[in-house]
Amino acid sequence: MPDGSSLRERLIDAGVDIVLSEGSASVGLRETARRAGVSHGAPRRYFPTHHALLSAVARRGFQDLGARFEAAVAGTTAPRGQLEALARVYVGYALERRGMFELMFRHDLLDSTPQASDQPRLRESTLPLFGHITELVARCRAEQEDAARRTDGPDEAVPPPAVVAAALWANLHGVAQLWTWGSLQLALGEQPLGGGPDDDQRDRIIAAVLDAHLGPVTP
Repeated sequence: MPDGSSLRERLIDAGVDIVLSEGSASVGLRETARRAGVSHGAPRRYFPTHHALLSAVARRGFQDLGARFEAAVAGTTAPRGQLEALARVYVGYALERRGMFELMFRHDLLDSTPQASDQPRLRESTLPLFGHITELVARCRAEQEDAARRTDGPDEAVPPPAVVAAALWANLHGVAQLWTWGSLQLALGEQPLGGGPDDDQRDRIIAAVLDAHLGPVTP
């Protein structure tokens, strides 16, 4: 008989498998219990509500995405280079793990019900990632301001780093969703959802997003 922690993890494993194969709408306590090979009532000991289970599954997604971020920026110290690497991972993750990506950011749904006292709310898994993006934007801004002081002086009208990071995140999220749906390919003259993913085309879009929010890379 597995102990509580291993059974809880097994239930989350089953939930992750369902999300990746069938989407979050197919995740239910009974189906998760069946996939995990336990009684229908077993999940209630760890997840008092359906949303609590979905939140635990989504946290797994953030752990996975965070690990991919760390691997992507290993050996890259320049903030702009790190942001570009994170952006590519973010969009790539959305295409590779579509069901998980769509679930992870439903804070309106997943944080709407109380969690067990020993479990963090989903936002505690999200905010560190956003904080890291904000920190990198701030470092990019500092480098730009340093360069501006040597020429015409800093631009006082630019928004704070957190606002730029939020706009950058929203833009990348939109790229990921529109590419998944085939809308960007159609707009750019490609066959929607046809063939394999065009990595070069996506990379050019991501580069344009970074230029739009951070300014072009100066030689």
